[in-house]
Amino acid sequence: MAALMIPLIALSAFMSRLAPGSSMRPGQYVSASATYLFIAGALICLGIGSMRAKRWARSLTLVVSWYWLIVGVLITILLTAVLPVSMRAALQAQQNAAGASSSGVSTGVMAVILTIMIVFIAIILIAVPIAYVVVYTREDVAATCRYRDPAASWTDRAPLPVLGASVVFFLGSLYLLVTGVSTPVFPFFGRYLTGIVGSACFVVLAALDAYLAIALFRLKSVGWWIAILTVPLRVFSMALTYARADLMQAYSKMGMSDTQLQMMQSNPVLRGHVILWWSLLSMVILFGYLLWLKRYFKSKEVSSPAATLPAQAG
Repeated sequence: MAALMIPLIALSAFMSRLAPGSSMRPGQYVSASATYLFIAGALICLGIGSMRAKRWARSLTLVVSWYWLIVGVLITILLTAVLPVSMRAALQAQQNAAGASSSGVSTGVMAVILTIMIVFIAIILIAVPIAYVVVYTREDVAATCRYRDPAASWTDRAPLPVLGASVVFFLGSLYLLVTGVSTPVFPFFGRYLTGIVGSACFVVLAALDAYLAIALFRLKSVGWWIAILTVPLRVFSMALTYARADLMQAYSKMGMSDTQLQMMQSNPVLRGHVILWWSLLSMVILFGYLLWLKRYFKSKEVSSPAATLPAQAG
């Protein structure tokens, strides 16, 4: 399903060229396609590893499923709050352009479409990862993997909660690299850095996240302390930039047309700083999770890695 999104992105890029001033930039197409290609490849590897009852497949599937579930809940809540406003605004703009009055039938159709969309999103982003979590946390599944794959796996070198944090920073590093190539608009303590400077900042931050992923996996206390100190700085820089700087002006410097800027300006997600609040909430959750992980970094050596995720340990 993830791989099938790539031709849809290609179709969207082609259709966007038919509308004057709103064509998709090559960087956006490449980054979106690379993202879904990576997701598809990762899911295929986890599926093959699961069929072979590999220890690393069970551990990574649990970690990815928890990450998938937490992010999915946040995205579902965000879309449930934003989609009705966005579609209502688009419908109103269309009616105003056509000189028509508000239609009850159109509102009803919109409600049905929104309900179907939200239910489908909830199934993919919430129900599916819950199913994975329920299955892969079963003791018989763990015993099967230990029996079929008796040799110690590389994922056994760290407790699963720490492995989860390492995976989060690793994925964050990849995301920052893709963003630096496709949309180099970097929030930096009250201003947006664009162009080569913005891309360089994304690369530096991606390198930091890659280091944190490795350091946390190796249970290095210095990695935990760096993560604890840098995450609040990112939150402060992001909040200060959203509060003071003009995002549309930054996008204008990147060469976006007036039509594209007007479409973005009319988007309630950007106008209401919804992305800011969603990002801040995500960073706060990550910061709290890092504080909870302090128990694994009290000594240089850990004799027996934990076998469960935080929710299981509870």
